[in-house]
Amino acid sequence: MVSNVAVLGSGSWGTALAKSISDQGHRVRLWARRKDLVDTIERERENAAYLPGAALAPTLRATHELADALEGADVVLSVVPTHGLRETLDHAAPYFPANAPILSATKGIENGTLKLVSGIFEDHFPEERHHLLTYLGGPSFAKEVAAGMPTAVVVAASDPTSGEKVQQVLGTDRLRVYTTDDVVGIELGGALKNVMAIAAGVGDGLGFGHNTRAAIITRGLAEMSRLAIKLGANPLTLAGLGGMGDLVLTCTGDLSRNRKVGLELGKGKKIAEILAGMQQVAEGVRTTRSAWELSQREGVEMPIVEAMYKVLYEDLPPLEAVVSLMTRKLRAERD
Repeated sequence: MVSNVAVLGSGSWGTALAKSISDQGHRVRLWARRKDLVDTIERERENAAYLPGAALAPTLRATHELADALEGADVVLSVVPTHGLRETLDHAAPYFPANAPILSATKGIENGTLKLVSGIFEDHFPEERHHLLTYLGGPSFAKEVAAGMPTAVVVAASDPTSGEKVQQVLGTDRLRVYTTDDVVGIELGGALKNVMAIAAGVGDGLGFGHNTRAAIITRGLAEMSRLAIKLGANPLTLAGLGGMGDLVLTCTGDLSRNRKVGLELGKGKKIAEILAGMQQVAEGVRTTRSAWELSQREGVEMPIVEAMYKVLYEDLPPLEAVVSLMTRKLRAERD
């Protein structure tokens, strides 16, 4: 059955999801904040600024009006970066169709409030609509999804009906969609893996090898699991697509923006210089601050997160951060 789908956010990930859905024949309206970008997409049938080379189907239409994007939508996808999500929802929430499931494809923790993306959404919708909220996780680079490379992701939903509706609209013969009821686990896995990807990039930038990267991935997963379990997640979630799967991809893939940030830090660049040269958002930079503050609030030990916080926000030299991690008090692995 053909659905009307609104996609809020026209970066690489939002455009890739919009393309994947519209290529299946669904009618998609892709919202962009900038009118000039909308005009270019409509004229060129391509989002050359964020996803060059990906031809967009006639069933996709771009718009810079939130009301236009959301009118009559059967499903809504939100792909707005965490730091801009609250402001966007302030304007958009009144236009969301009353019974449409909402899928958030944003991975982060809000600075200041330390809320997960689910908390931001719940602030904008009455409790009787919270069952419509769903959250996307799993290893998925935008460029590869847009190119039709086989990919597996997972949708977290407290209500099975909403999760299954999103699953049906999003899934294709190249994008396999699983469901879970563990919203906290999927959200924390998606947010924290970006911090670990920065750490993995730092190791690569310093010239270290596969041993170092494997240690960061494995011990990073241990940290992610500790915090997720403390906040109510199922530990098995962190061993799945939304945890280990996303972590491995982001820590090793050359398309990872967060790993690239770490790579440049390891080579000696300062974070301000790195960010100034990036067109797209690396969520892990802001998430590192929130993750560190959240770990302090919850009393959860997260040494890699703390080391990255000091590198990013206290100007600790990356090599000193590595030494501090390697010379911590010796302990049993499962402590």
